Amino acid sequence: MSATEYDVIIIGAGPVGENVADRVVQGGLTAVVVESELVGGECSYWACMPTKALLRDAAALRAVRLLPGAAAAVTGELDVNAILARRDRFASNWEDAGQVAWLNQAGITLVRGRGRITAPRRVSVTDADGRVLSLAARHAVVIATGTSAVLPPIPGLADAKPWTSREAVSSSTIPDRLAIIGGGVVGAEMATAYNALGSAVTFIARDGVLPNVEPYAAEHVVASLRDRGVHVMIGADPSLITRDTKGTVHISLADGAVIEAEELLVATGRKPNTGDLGLDQIGLAPGSWLTVDDTLQVVNTEGAPAGPEWLYAAGDVNRRALLTHQGKYQARALGDAIAARAVSSPVDYAPWGRHAATADERAVPQVVFTDPEIASVGLTTKAAQAAGHQIRTVEYDLSAVAGAALHADNYKGRASIVINEHTNTILGFTAVGPDVTELIHAATIAIVGEIPLERLWHAVPAYPTTSEVWLRLLETAGR
Repeated sequence: MSATEYDVIIIGAGPVGENVADRVVQGGLTAVVVESELVGGECSYWACMPTKALLRDAAALRAVRLLPGAAAAVTGELDVNAILARRDRFASNWEDAGQVAWLNQAGITLVRGRGRITAPRRVSVTDADGRVLSLAARHAVVIATGTSAVLPPIPGLADAKPWTSREAVSSSTIPDRLAIIGGGVVGAEMATAYNALGSAVTFIARDGVLPNVEPYAAEHVVASLRDRGVHVMIGADPSLITRDTKGTVHISLADGAVIEAEELLVATGRKPNTGDLGLDQIGLAPGSWLTVDDTLQVVNTEGAPAGPEWLYAAGDVNRRALLTHQGKYQARALGDAIAARAVSSPVDYAPWGRHAATADERAVPQVVFTDPEIASVGLTTKAAQAAGHQIRTVEYDLSAVAGAALHADNYKGRASIVINEHTNTILGFTAVGPDVTELIHAATIAIVGEIPLERLWHAVPAYPTTSEVWLRLLETAGR
């Protein structure tokens, strides 16, 4: 069978695949993206966008109620149907015509179907009708297939037909009772959302709530959830799940307790979408995470390129940082590098170079849209210690910052920086509190720029804003 040729083949048309394709086309190459679901991927339809839309109305109402004059003007409760309709709008009603139009405008070819690598630089695509198209890449194949939810091996769980994040963010109804297994970001955000939307939420977090953030930040979120009526069960261990003939889910715990709910959301982790990619054709294990080197080339267990100068992986599938914005960052570096290599231009993979995804290890920003929000970037205290850095951590009460106190009555929050004692620069930043998300980019710039604390003294925060916490943290650090 003859193959249709392109310079670059990208398997996966989510935001990562789209960005790879855009960069290589801007670099003068041709690109085709292969997609078996919706163009735009998880973030557009089942993660970032619909999740934030579910959370935003309740967050705005909470903000109004923290200001007495504004609170006096607010009557009634949330309009759940209006929230769901707005969520649907931001998820494009689970249709991808707009994203497809963008691909066409950008000069990127779309092939719908399931892509499999069949040989070096060769991909076969099987469409919904079973027809097969053979594609050939002159320069590179990029795997950007992302991840999907994984169900833990709890007896009866699969038969109980639980929700994953997809069902949770796209449901057209709000269950009277929702149980959540998994204390990570998805679990915490959905506990926040469904509690605000009217569900009685039981939040089962065997290994703790948000275990990868600074402990004080997680404690603020747990306290807030409990204050709002969420039953937070830290350390509880589900041992058996059943769904009865009336549709009620029964969650038996190891200590003998039983939780009942109309729906059960399982948010305990992700697995790579690599099970049917033809990895066995190039000596890799189907279903495995794709390990990449600093150039984002896929490597084998010995660390050698699995497809020298032609096979790459970007986004969640390489497990470097399971965040949309970080995957898009990788895509830009990777796409530019492929375009440069195609014309024998220099490729800069030095730390912080144009083609290096250095931030994956040193400056990954993340926002958890709970109540209160958590904004973090770089290393936590625990992670910095594990990495062998000589550090000290400085914390400050955000309620003592004039701008925060003006922002909302009874403002509660905290911020911290992790300082590298050897270089006197910041390794990590965390803040928890209402609307702290807007602090995150300043912290990211400070970390990426490796700005010494002595220079940060000259970055004067405007008064009275919440950003004044930077001055207070520096004062507390004694520099």
